[in-house]
Amino acid sequence: MGKFVVSKDKAGEYRVALKAGNGETIAVSGEGFKTKASAMNNIKSVQTNAAGAVIEDKSEAAAK
Repeated sequence: MGKFVVSKDKAGEYRVALKAGNGETIAVSGEGFKTKASAMNNIKSVQTNAAGAVIEDKSEAAAK
């Protein structure tokens, strides 16, 4: 089962990573969060919105 990992970077900001069951990193936050609460809200948002997200494949359009 996957998991979210919250860590602190050298600048003291919180980072979020989504890891697969095998420990491989699947996704990381594109920004640092000033508070742990903000990082946790980001995780909740991903959990809520990812379940119903559609896939938008632009790979064919980019190849033309």
